[in-house]
This record gives sequence, structure tokens and C-alpha cells, in this order.
Amino acid sequence: MKLSIQALRQRYALLDAAHKRIAHGAAWVFLFVLIGKLAGAVKEMAVAYRYGVSGVVDAYQLATTLVTWLPGTLVSVLPIVLIPMFVRLRQQGADERSEFLREMQGSALVVGIILGAASILFAPFVLPALAGRLSEATRQMAWQFTLGMAPVALLTLLIGIYSARLMARERQANTLLEGVPALIILAFILLWSLGGDIAPLLWGTVLGMTIQTAWLSRLAGQTDGERASPRLSWHSSHWREFKKAAAIMAVGQIAMSCITPLDQYTVAQLGDSAIATLGYANRIIGLLLSLGAMAISRAALPVMADLSALGQAEKARYMALKWAALMLAVGTFVALLAWLLAPWGIALLFERGAFGAQDTLVVTTVFRWGLIQTPFYFAGLVMVQWLASRQQYRSIALVAAANFLIKLALNGSMSSAFGLSGIMMATE
Repeated sequence: MKLSIQALRQRYALLDAAHKRIAHGAAWVFLFVLIGKLAGAVKEMAVAYRYGVSGVVDAYQLATTLVTWLPGTLVSVLPIVLIPMFVRLRQQGADERSEFLREMQGSALVVGIILGAASILFAPFVLPALAGRLSEATRQMAWQFTLGMAPVALLTLLIGIYSARLMARERQANTLLEGVPALIILAFILLWSLGGDIAPLLWGTVLGMTIQTAWLSRLAGQTDGERASPRLSWHSSHWREFKKAAAIMAVGQIAMSCITPLDQYTVAQLGDSAIATLGYANRIIGLLLSLGAMAISRAALPVMADLSALGQAEKARYMALKWAALMLAVGTFVALLAWLLAPWGIALLFERGAFGAQDTLVVTTVFRWGLIQTPFYFAGLVMVQWLASRQQYRSIALVAAANFLIKLALNGSMSSAFGLSGIMMATE
């Protein structure tokens, strides 16, 4: 064992400095994601104990999708576009950087308020369409969740901007703070005495994201030295570059973001508890994907963007291929191990209170089908970061749009033939 550790240390010492930066960043992201996701897992255990696969969970997930769909789409674009921009902005003057950041935060405030209001305005029309055959009581709870969670739209955008600022400096504390909402929800569930009340989920989400936003704002200001207040103007010369890149990326990301409501609409046709069942499976898959793919992608993008900015594009490409091959192998191992441990793990996480043994069997089956995507997701995200570092946003958008079109074509037929498992098959 000592010999093996020594050999690993020697190989690490011989690595290129850029590889070391990625490995170091990935290690920290992995640790922070693990902590955050463990908090999320404990929260899911509490949700399963309190609510099982009841209509409350269906309603919460529907409302979360409605409120966060567009903000979440924008936030998925922001790091890919903003991190390379922030890296290049280091070469600019302090006044120029400050002006762009102030205007970016002012724009986020305006857009976030508009999107929060829009979620309330359009909820009476969108929720019935998404709800399908869900009961009237579940639909009413979804409306109540939407009203209370409207501020989440604004908070989501601010979190995205502050996180991009930190990651551009190769600081990964934002990843750790992603577990804050889960901890607050957990505390509300444990301390709230009423059994099926929606309040713990509602107020835990809003308060948790508020704390996360405030904390990130403080850390971002300390890291890059920019503490300027938001400004409602668009005078910065960098808006042209941002709008062009964001518009291209938004096309693909909007298409990809439609997959969640598409899945929920399809699953809602199967009746009550189906959305909750799919949600439990997706959250465990999300944990696995986050631990690996998020770690390498968040660590790789600022390094590759830095190399590209220094004119070392070929070196960045070589590194991307190396890391993609490594992550393909890691993803395959993770998928196989998770397939074997799935029944035990899902029972450990959820099987108590309102969540019974039959629910474990159903979630396990759906979860196993979803694992097929793991190795390709791991490797694919590395290549997306490389494309982003090269500002090849059109290629990223085309791939995302193609994914959605394939999903759209397969969802109905696969769910009809295989039920919930068919939804996962269409994703692969």
C-alpha cells in the first residue's frame, strides 16, 4: 500500500501544472458535492418519511419545475458563458470589470422579478396542463407552492452569477453551499409538527435559497474584490459578446430544460405517485452525476478557458480528450457499482414511514434504467467545457437541441410500452 501511494505521488508530481489545477479543483468540488449531496440525501430521507409518494411531493415537484424552469435554464447558460468572460476580464481595467458586474447584477434583479411574477401569472394555465390525471387536491397544493416559491426565480439567477464569479477564480465554495437549502428544508421537516402540511417544504426552500444567495454574495465579493451595487444600465462594451453567446446557448439549454416538464407531463398521465417515484429515482441519479461530472466540469472550465486565453488551444484540446477518456471509464465503473447496490441503497435512504418496500422496488427498477447515461454524461460534460472554453457555443446548442428532439420523439412510445422505466430509456 505504501508503495502504491508513493507511486501515485510521484506520478502526480510529474503532471503538467494545468492537469494539477484541474485535479486539485476536481478534488475540492468532489468533496463539496459529496457534503452537499449527503445533506440532500438526508433531506430526501426526511421527505420520504413524512410524505412518501403522496400528492404533496407531486405538487412540490410540479411547482418547483414551473418556478425554476426558465431561471434554471438561464443559470445553466451563465457559467458556460460567464466563466470564460470573467477569466478574460482579469486582463481588463478594474473600472471596466466593475461596470459589467454591476450591470449584470442589475439585469438579474429585473429578469428574476419578471420571471417570478410570470410563474404566478401563468400557473393557472400551465399547472393543469402539466398535472394530467393528478387529483384536484394535488393541483391545489401545486398552486399554493407556486405562490410561495415565486421569489426562488430571482434567487436562482443571483446564485448563478455569484457562483460563476467564484468558479472563474477557481474557488469552489459555491458547490458546498448548494447543500444549504437541503439543510434548511430538513430542519423545517423535523421541527414542523403537522404531518402532511406543505409549509416545511415551501418555507424551507425559500429561506434556504435566501441564505445561500446572501452567503455567496459575500464570498464572491471577497474573492474577486468586486462589491459594487447593482446598476440598471447596459453601457458595458462586454454586453455584445455576452448577448451573442448567451442567445446561442439559450436555444440549446431551453430545449434541454424542456425535458423535465416533458417527463413530468408524460408521467402525470400514469396517475398519482408516478411523478414522485420518478423524482426519487432522478434525485439519486443526480447525486451520482453530480459527484463525478460536476466535479470535473467545474474544475476544468476555468483552466481550459485560461489556456485558450493564453493562446494554448491545442494543449486545452489534448487535456480535454485525456480527461474525457478518464471520466468515461470512471462513469462506467460508477454505473455498474450503483446497479449492484441500488436495492440496498434506496431502501436505506427512503424505506421508512410512508415509503414502503413496494415503493423501493419500483424506484429501484426506474433508477437502474437511468444509470445507462452515466459514463456518457461524465465524458460529455468534459467536452462541453472544452467547447465553451473555445467559445464554440453553436456546437453545444446543436447537440442540446438534438438531445431534446430525440427525447421528444421517444418519450410517448417508450412510456406506453415500459411505463416509468421507458422514460429513463428515452433519456439514454
